[in-house]
Amino acid sequence: MTAATEPLTAPIKAAPIGGGGKAGRDRFSWGRGLKYLALLFFLLIVLIPVYVLIVTSFKGTGDASPVRAWNLPLHWTTDNWKEAWTSLSPAIWRTIQMVVPAALISSLLGSMNGFVLSRWRFKGADIVFTLILFGMFIPYQAVMIPLLKLMQSAHIPNGIPSLIILHVIYGLPITTLIFRNYYMSIPNELIEAARVDGAGMLRTYASVVLPISIPSFVVVLIWQFTSAWNDFLFAVFFSSSQNGPVTLALNNLANGALLQNYGVSMAGALLASLPTLLVYALLGKYFIGGLMSGSVKG
Repeated sequence: MTAATEPLTAPIKAAPIGGGGKAGRDRFSWGRGLKYLALLFFLLIVLIPVYVLIVTSFKGTGDASPVRAWNLPLHWTTDNWKEAWTSLSPAIWRTIQMVVPAALISSLLGSMNGFVLSRWRFKGADIVFTLILFGMFIPYQAVMIPLLKLMQSAHIPNGIPSLIILHVIYGLPITTLIFRNYYMSIPNELIEAARVDGAGMLRTYASVVLPISIPSFVVVLIWQFTSAWNDFLFAVFFSSSQNGPVTLALNNLANGALLQNYGVSMAGALLASLPTLLVYALLGKYFIGGLMSGSVKG
């Protein structure tokens, strides 16, 4: 190899990332460290109440007090969990019977609404969509008394049946919005190809659109499940302690045990929140993926 060609084959050194040199690396490491410190700080703020819940739930009657809220139990016991489970287990089962059909029905109806409003441009479609979204901005408290009178005049029994209907109705605006935005991102060629093959609107929805809607279904199912499970206002107006969901039973448990044993209240709160925590732990990555796959596009 000659001297003339030697510079052409010399290895090319990559430029350092972060501004170059030691100063760039220092700035990069300092910025990264501050970011992690901020994340750790906010994580501690979130976990501090969880710590108090957990340690108090294992304390005995005399040990569970505001003065010793930060201390570990003197004697670990599971009696609080047993008592909380005995009190809340019927309500937890009733809540499952409520949230599963409410989430499924509102998700399916929202999917149908979203498909029609995104692909069937009939006269007044935008007005209909705006009116549906308007339901998201009406405070529940403003319509609670008329809604209660309406449900009574329709002879719908209080408890799980009325709560299912209410969560389906009030879940339609958000589910319609998510599905409509998701279906707007579907290529028109896919819909046109189904029409060329002779598929009508319902056949196109069932055979083409519905199978590719899994990401959005995950999003709305998690959203609806969590919203219905954590609801308390509807439970107060449309159910009682004998036929209501777990949030109402937890409120009654806390009021009954407030002056006797904080541990039972804390154990009950953890039991009541466990299903939603499990849903997010198991399906959280699919929730984010569903949002990023097009459900927030418009």
